[in-house]
Order: sequence, then structure tokens, then C-alpha cells
Amino acid sequence: MNSPILQVRQLVRHFGPVRAVDDISFELFPGQSVGLIGANGAGKTTAMRMLTTLDVPDSGEIIIDGIDALKSPEKVRTLIGWMPDAISLPPMTTVRDYIDFFARAYGLVGDHRVSEVSRVLEFCHITDLQNRKVTKLSKGQEQRLSLARTLIGNPRLLILDEPAAGLDPKARVEFKQLVQTLLKEGKTLLISSHILSELSEMCDTMIFMNDGKIIRQGNREELARGEQEGTCIRLAVVGDNAGLTLHLQESERWKVQQVTPQSVTALFLSDDPQKLADELRELCAAFPICEFAHCTRALEDTFIDILNHAANDRTAPSAS
Repeated sequence: MNSPILQVRQLVRHFGPVRAVDDISFELFPGQSVGLIGANGAGKTTAMRMLTTLDVPDSGEIIIDGIDALKSPEKVRTLIGWMPDAISLPPMTTVRDYIDFFARAYGLVGDHRVSEVSRVLEFCHITDLQNRKVTKLSKGQEQRLSLARTLIGNPRLLILDEPAAGLDPKARVEFKQLVQTLLKEGKTLLISSHILSELSEMCDTMIFMNDGKIIRQGNREELARGEQEGTCIRLAVVGDNAGLTLHLQESERWKVQQVTPQSVTALFLSDDPQKLADELRELCAAFPICEFAHCTRALEDTFIDILNHAANDRTAPSAS
């Protein structure tokens, strides 16, 4: 198994009496795309700033590619690409000059600097904008500029804070395509976002934070499934679905979750694919089913369930 590119161990950060990051631990492996989810004030940005050496924890460890980031921050900075949720755009600066400035700040010189600037501009599809003033960019173009800056030096670990915020649908699709290309190149991504549906398409693993703590983490399928056992199926019928709904409600093999005029969504209470196939065959023979498909819970629903579960744990009376 590959060694983790990022190891976070018992990380803590206070701001006065506020424990902004509260003893969090997790690992990222090469090629992973991990979503960091939480409401405002959950501690996501503070955690990311510590991972990028922009802030120092009160305690804990950050190991990047085997290097202690707290003891040798200058060594790990070449491995990290940081995309903040907002960037400062100096007036009268062109797109190419903006990227060239950061390439110089990274210590790149000569032909290497020129080729690296051209590489990131081309990757982010903004070469044709290189002579445009940065203050004249659309929001989507601005985000691609920010990503281009993040990719200078070809870092292995990319940490992106709200990269799709404020983008229109077309720009979101374009940004997701760039993320998929980065993953194919073997990059490791940690992405924070409030747009949970976007994260579910870009990330294979999720970390949920609340009040500075990690309250749940796991792969996308496990989290979407939640605590339920079985297989969720949506069945669409021709005409009235009352008969199908009643049958599923009375069956010990099914648990009805949602009924609409066009469909019934129910949980088949077994993980055995053969039993599910047999059951669907019987249903199709007995009712006018025109379509059936696996259904996945929305990530938003999963997040709300996890928050409610965490709140119930806090308020539950302790055993005497």
C-alpha cells in the first residue's frame, strides 16, 4: 500500500478561548481526492492554513511526504499548492504577469520560469487571456487564474478552499474537468466546499467537521449509505402506483422511504444481489413497473444526519 502523502495527528488550534481546531487526525494518500465538509466556523479554513504552513498549531503534527511540516516548513512548501477562497488582484496587472510574479517568488528563473508560466496557463485554459488585466476577468476565469497560480512548481498535494464558490454552471463543469485531469496526473487533492453536490462528484472520500472536530470520515458510498442496511431502489410505474406502494409497505423485505405520483423509493432489506434480482423480477411481473434504478442519498442529507447525530450525542445524559 502507498505511504500517505499527508498525515495529520491530533492537531489543535486555539484563538483565545475558542478551540477552532480540536484534536483532528486524518491521512491522505497519493491520487486521492478528499472533500472537507462543514458549516461556517467548523474549522475547515483554519485546518487548511495550518496544513499549508500559513498558521502554526498549538499542538499536533503535520507530516507531508515524510517531512515534519512544523520543523521544516520551507521543505514542504514545494510539495503544496494552496488555492485560497479569495485572491488579491492588483490593478493594471496582466494574467501572464500575475502568474510570472508568483513563479519568480517560487525561485524559478530563466527558460524554466517562462515554460512553467506557459504550462499552467495552458493547463487552466487561460493562455488566450494572458494579456488581459486580471481585474477584467469573469469569476470563472478568476478561479482558473487562482488554480494556475496554485499549480506553479508542479506540487503533489493541492489544497483548495471553496474553489467552486460563485461559479456559474458552465464554469463549475469546466472546473470539475480540471480537477479530474489533475487526479489522472496523480495529484492528491483536499477540497473544502459548501456545494456538497459538487464535492460528491469530485471527491472519493469525505471528512465532516463541526465545532473544530472531525465527526465522521469515510468514502463517498459509505457516507451516502449512512446507518441504513440494504439497497435503495427507485421504482417508476405506469399510471397509479398505489398498489405497488401498498405491497411494499406490507412486505417484510422492503421499507418505503418516499412516494411520489410517478415513483416509489424503498429500501430492500438485504445486501444479497441475487435476492434483489429475484424480488425485482417478481415486482415487474406483478406491477406496471417501467423503470427501476439504484438511488443514492444526497450528500446534504448525509451531512444533516451526521450533524443531528453529533448534537444528540452532546445532549444525551451521561450514565451515572
